[in-house]
Amino acid sequence: MKYNFDNVIDRRNTASLKWDATEERFGDENLLPLWVADMDFKAPDEVIQAIQAQAEHGIFGYMKGMDNYYNSIIHWMKKRHNWAVKKEWICHSPGIVSALALIVQAFSKPGDKIIVQPPIYYPFMNMIENHERQIVYNPLLYNEGKYEMDFDDLVSKIDSSVKMLFLCNPHNPGGRVWSREELERLGTICSEHGVLVISDEIHADHVYKPSKYTPFAAISETFSDNSIICTAPSKTFNLAGLQTSNIIISNEALREKFVAETDRYGIGMLNSFGPAATEAAYTYGEQWLDECIDYVHENLQFVTKYFEEHLPALKVLPLESTYLAWIDCRELGLTKEELEKLFLTKAKVALNQGYIFGPGGDGFVRMNLACPLSIVEKAAEQIEKSVKMTLANNPV
Repeated sequence: MKYNFDNVIDRRNTASLKWDATEERFGDENLLPLWVADMDFKAPDEVIQAIQAQAEHGIFGYMKGMDNYYNSIIHWMKKRHNWAVKKEWICHSPGIVSALALIVQAFSKPGDKIIVQPPIYYPFMNMIENHERQIVYNPLLYNEGKYEMDFDDLVSKIDSSVKMLFLCNPHNPGGRVWSREELERLGTICSEHGVLVISDEIHADHVYKPSKYTPFAAISETFSDNSIICTAPSKTFNLAGLQTSNIIISNEALREKFVAETDRYGIGMLNSFGPAATEAAYTYGEQWLDECIDYVHENLQFVTKYFEEHLPALKVLPLESTYLAWIDCRELGLTKEELEKLFLTKAKVALNQGYIFGPGGDGFVRMNLACPLSIVEKAAEQIEKSVKMTLANNPV
């Protein structure tokens, strides 16, 4: 590999949410943090150089997107995903979660219903409830370690009050890369019932072979007209702190409404460093990404095999996408409170507990594998030791 992903970089005292917020989030500053979805890897060299060049210019005035910025996005989407995106479709948001809030405000009113498919990225629910809309759960089916959509349940949940469906493609936390056939069926149901599809596709670049990501809007013109696609380089290249997301909307009426909402809240402007980093990442970062995917996949294989051999009660789902292991801990027979206490106070590892992802999440944990293998090894050993000690004292 050209890049050294084994290098352990000290992120403490750098204002890192992942590393410097463990005490306020979990009550202990000495935890090994494998929770929030950012990486412990340096961004590609070209990205760092682009940020340095922007800083050396020394003037940080108001920014606009230049053609090179938009062209880098268009080229990336075409090359990596065979999706032909036009410049005018690309809208800005500081992040995908903030975009979801804007979308909820722009395309629904208080009391309206929005469908989610739990267990699901928990800010989906937060953005719905924070704006006084109603959550409608269309739970995923869990069959032999793999999630599937329940289309019959989806149809039964749709009524005139349902305005949108929040899709996670690929799925977080379950790691599914939805097949084209699954997305076609979902999109047809939503189109026929007048339900707007909001697709969070932030994990689209981090897919393991032989799985293949399909952009929802690329399936058909009908789906493109009835969707808003949320993308960003942040998960792909570890750029979350640069607050740059690209919301792709081909339908002009929907796009104008979204842009009007960003203007209403005064958050439609780019920052000084995000565009330069995005352009560099999409232009020069492909080798870094490919090596990163391979490295994280090796971490996934390690932790899967480790638990199979040393702690078979914990089952790591076979991921098709994301760098977030979704681990089934239900065989331990612990309540969600007991499971959380076990990881925090005995294993000393900060993970995302499954219950925060909604119905179907109890008994699972989400573990961030985008870090050096030595950290993953340490976490696995601490988890093994604490679980075995707990079971020895309180056998299931």
